[in-house]
Amino acid sequence: MSMLTEGLHAVTVGRMWVLPLLVVSASAGVGGSAARGTEPLPIGSRLEPFVDDYLIETMKGAELRLHSPTPKEIAITFDKPWEGNVSAYVTVFEDTDRFRMYYRGMDYDPKTGKSGPEQVCYAESRDGIRWTRPDLNLFEFGGSKQNNIVWQGIACHNFTPFKDANPDGTPDARYKALGSVEGGLVAFKSSDGVHWSLIRKEPVITQGAFDSQNLAFWDAVRGRYVDFHRGFRNEVRDIMTCTSQDFIHWTDPQWLDYGPATPEHLYTNAITAYPRAPHIFMGFPKRFSPTRRKSDHRHPGVSDGVFMVSRDGVHFRRWQEAFIRPGLQASRWENRNNMTAWGILVTKSDIPGTPDELSIYSSEGYYVGPCSLRRFTIRMDGFVSVNAGYGGAEVVTKPLIFEGKHLVMNYSTSAAGSIRVEIQDATGRPVEGYALADSPEIYGDSIAEAVSWKGGNDVSNLAGKAIRLRFVMKDADLYAIQFTPKVP
Repeated sequence: MSMLTEGLHAVTVGRMWVLPLLVVSASAGVGGSAARGTEPLPIGSRLEPFVDDYLIETMKGAELRLHSPTPKEIAITFDKPWEGNVSAYVTVFEDTDRFRMYYRGMDYDPKTGKSGPEQVCYAESRDGIRWTRPDLNLFEFGGSKQNNIVWQGIACHNFTPFKDANPDGTPDARYKALGSVEGGLVAFKSSDGVHWSLIRKEPVITQGAFDSQNLAFWDAVRGRYVDFHRGFRNEVRDIMTCTSQDFIHWTDPQWLDYGPATPEHLYTNAITAYPRAPHIFMGFPKRFSPTRRKSDHRHPGVSDGVFMVSRDGVHFRRWQEAFIRPGLQASRWENRNNMTAWGILVTKSDIPGTPDELSIYSSEGYYVGPCSLRRFTIRMDGFVSVNAGYGGAEVVTKPLIFEGKHLVMNYSTSAAGSIRVEIQDATGRPVEGYALADSPEIYGDSIAEAVSWKGGNDVSNLAGKAIRLRFVMKDADLYAIQFTPKVP
């Protein structure tokens, strides 16, 4: 396990601010929070990615910059007779010794505008890169059971499973799923992720519009199941959420709040707890522009992938710049492509000597074929960074209370760039031994590097006290910080 993920635990978190960052000089902001009586943020020893401004008090010359993932190989092509050119709603997750993938198999005839039967299909992988379809011999298609179909019948259109991390769960329901029927979402269970049955016939969630990838999972930080599903708000495709203690009885859904972000059609949501920092929810909606077209397909509309984050599952900062653009492939400009699969996987880098990275998956070839899923990669915690240009920048955090012995950064600089770190007390005064003058220039590129001062890298004497961090940066990106018990 990476040092930057050790020691994660549940702590109280507040609502994430979605207003633009206050951009002032660091000196002007020093002591501001303490003077206003703001309570220090208890971050413990959890990983804190800079995907929002939750930790930040002031910035000068810096910005929160959204990064885009790198396209890689085709992970799987949906070319089996029981799959087809409108296979979609993909789910991926890690499960002990393998990665699992679930998706709808379905084909569409562009001449008639009619679609074939729907079935839920399954694939698996040992590395998240090469995927195989096991012959499951469960359901018949075309006169044979030699296929990877795990479910036929109701709710095949958008059957979306997960592995239940509820510590009080039962062995027969180690895996659960939601799928839509007339009247709402029904709940499924499985002991092995392959053999599925209904938990009950009646829908468990009934308020919403469910023609999308509706999903749920166990929120380990808050000790509850959480759901995110389709709704229409003012005739715009949007996202609703509700919670449950038993997966059967759910609270009334409420709309997600995006702050000042412009209303846009969010066709899917792909919201998940970030595996390395599960107190943060990350969403990867497919944004749909219904009136645009780049082909002669009978249905207009083009899509891209966007990114959003939340600290409570209701209030999200949604970046309006695209996270994944359609790009140069004509097929990705076809209607209803660029759907990000639900799930983030940790995979090996294909560059020797470099650390593991994150893989996400996005659809292409929908309607036009061959319909497939492409893998994209991004560095650990690399979705958003505090970015400083060559001219330099300063960032000061709000008062923090931490646990641990070492401050570890996930960062990147150019060969000429640098980061220096000062620890201040809650009022903004440099702590003796940890002032900027005591901080050598840090440069390089690392997922987890301990910060040192002239006296060393031990900060345990400050644990449990309210402190601020001041970062002085040049041509650099700061992705995440964490206080850890050991040096990585």
